[in-house]
Amino acid sequence: MIVGRGTHQYGVQEGWAKVPVHVTLGYTHGIVVDSQDNVYIFHTGKPSCIKFDKDGRYLSSWGEEFEGAHGFYLHTEGNEQFLYVTDSKLAFAAKYTLEGEQLLKLGVPDLPNVYDAEHKYAPTDICVTPYGDILVTDGYGQCWVHHYDTQGNYISSWGGKGSEPGQMKCPHGISIDLRHEEPEIYIADRGNFRIQVFTLDGKHKRFITDDMDMPCSFYYDGDEVFFPDLHSRVTIFDKNDRLIAHLGEDQQAYKQEGWPNLQPEYFRPNKFSSPHGVCVDSQHNVYVAEWTQHGRITKLIRKQ
Repeated sequence: MIVGRGTHQYGVQEGWAKVPVHVTLGYTHGIVVDSQDNVYIFHTGKPSCIKFDKDGRYLSSWGEEFEGAHGFYLHTEGNEQFLYVTDSKLAFAAKYTLEGEQLLKLGVPDLPNVYDAEHKYAPTDICVTPYGDILVTDGYGQCWVHHYDTQGNYISSWGGKGSEPGQMKCPHGISIDLRHEEPEIYIADRGNFRIQVFTLDGKHKRFITDDMDMPCSFYYDGDEVFFPDLHSRVTIFDKNDRLIAHLGEDQQAYKQEGWPNLQPEYFRPNKFSSPHGVCVDSQHNVYVAEWTQHGRITKLIRKQ
């Protein structure tokens, strides 16, 4: 069973993740892969972070404290790797070791003109700049991006709800694009069906609007960027943000009554319903996490 086209064809490995009986998957929101090709799942069940090896064997889990596990980012700092996460219900972003030790926690930004009793903070994603600064998107709240230094000290914010340059409607995912000489911030402006590109200090540069169907987040594999379109596909762009392929596209899934919580018989191994997170391992295999009530994880094996 093959998905993709041309140079990007993948075999579908059914039943890849061997989820242990003591873990009940919730919405599988985030997925990352470490330097050893171990795969981490961030989901709304408990414990919220699950670690598998590349063959889908369960290794460990942690994270009983989360209520709205959402954004999930793995960052290399020197010879170590760390997990940066957001909880959209408990309204915080944090940094953890791979084993689950919390090292830094960022709460609600102290911005009286943005947040009050009626205007909540609900962070959806997080990333780290080449200088170690931390960026957090308030995708489910007031649509701002908040900038902190490496110690978690507040620096600045930009954004707000809207469709004009610099404004966003659900800035759902954020990442740093290092494919060119000048690093840029990529934001999945999901509600506006576009990607918005900024300088590292938050100045709007351009929109990317072609081949968008509710982009959620980003994962870079060399010169290529992978992103889940919530409307039932994974998209791959080249270095110049031109379409390479859509993977597992199903233009009927998101139109079904009850989506994303469809009946189990609807799901097909080679089709996606509600992709929310994606990552790529050292062998260019692709892992996809979907936003659906009982969770769904798919491994796609790259054909040589």
